[in-house]
Amino acid sequence: MAETKTAQVGSRLLLTIACLIILIAGLQAAESVVVPFLLAVFLSMIGTPPLVWLRGRGMPNALALLIVVLGFVFVLVGIGALLGGSVNSFTQTMPLYQARFVELLETTEAQIASWEFLENWGVSLELSTVVGDFINPLRLLDYVGTLISGVVGFVSDFFLVSLMMIFMLTEASGLPAKVKAALGDGSGKLLQFSSVMTQVHRYLIIKTGISLFTGLVLGTWVAILGVDFPILWGLLAFLLNYIPNIGSILAAVPPVLVSLIQPEGGLTLMLLVAAGYATVNIGMGNFIEPTLMGQRLGLSTLVVFLSLVFWGWVWGGVGMLLSVPLTMVVKILLQNSDEFRWIAVLLDKSPKVEARPAG
Repeated sequence: MAETKTAQVGSRLLLTIACLIILIAGLQAAESVVVPFLLAVFLSMIGTPPLVWLRGRGMPNALALLIVVLGFVFVLVGIGALLGGSVNSFTQTMPLYQARFVELLETTEAQIASWEFLENWGVSLELSTVVGDFINPLRLLDYVGTLISGVVGFVSDFFLVSLMMIFMLTEASGLPAKVKAALGDGSGKLLQFSSVMTQVHRYLIIKTGISLFTGLVLGTWVAILGVDFPILWGLLAFLLNYIPNIGSILAAVPPVLVSLIQPEGGLTLMLLVAAGYATVNIGMGNFIEPTLMGQRLGLSTLVVFLSLVFWGWVWGGVGMLLSVPLTMVVKILLQNSDEFRWIAVLLDKSPKVEARPAG
């Protein structure tokens, strides 16, 4: 009897793994449709509160929907245009940065070679070889340009996203009634569905507001300091801020490097830029965001990194940007499931231990 039960559990596990493999393969194959659909879903969730607010002020449904959709289209087109122009200029300036970087290496290497105590000890340090083989920052700048170019190409497909978002927002007002009719008035699933939607709305709206504020502050900071391409770095900080812990570091590295190797840059400018990024990211990540989000919506650092790797492998650069929102939605869904709540506990940053009655 025990062997039969073990065999059943093993069969269910193998079947589950097979289904997951097929699902992941399907997500990769349908990237061109699924990714715009997911972005439309997230934008619809963000756009629902202003849509409801406009309707509550007595505005006709069609006019309120038109205003919200036009607002999103304007933002998407603006982001695409700004990113496209900045990436093109950034790519054209890369040879200048490369020459400046080589010059900086040669100057530093000459200064180190002039230190007599190193010569007396027989120490010879060739920075150009070390940096070229191991820590060449220009490779990172190339990667950033490739990542943002992919985002530009995705944002430029705003027509499909906007069309899907229009239909979703049109159905938003009637969705609660449909769910109520499907699940029943007294069903606990109706309350679970409402809780899931409320938490997802709250997360996306707060995260978007924090990311927008972070991007504006950091973009203004680097512009005041005279760093090249401040709009690009502000938009990069806005986009990568959707990735907690890791995203803020990734967003800080390119402008810090550019501030060092640009013609008017140097060590002082680099330290000022780094100090600004550290202050904003520490303040937002450790104080403001946890206060607004609450501990229930926290993901562990390991889960954030693994979700970044997984969704990046599935959908590339866009998957990396959507990784944490997608994982957050999965976690919220699992939290509201009696059968799979334990998985949500494993994903949580600081889960609460529920006391069990004695005996």
